[in-house]
Amino acid sequence: MAVPKKKTSKSKKNMRRAHDAINAPGISTCPNCNEPKLPHRVCSSCGSYKGKEVISSDNI
Repeated sequence: MAVPKKKTSKSKKNMRRAHDAINAPGISTCPNCNEPKLPHRVCSSCGSYKGKEVISSDNI
């Protein structure tokens, strides 16, 4: 079984964990209705994606 030869210092441990932080998702605005939406997804308020209506307005 592999056992570490030396104790991992607090500095090395924290440097390794530097990329583990949770980031907030990026939010863009819909070009049709200017509502906030997640990028690369259909707008939940108007149902459009890249300037085209993907989901009809009566289904939303």
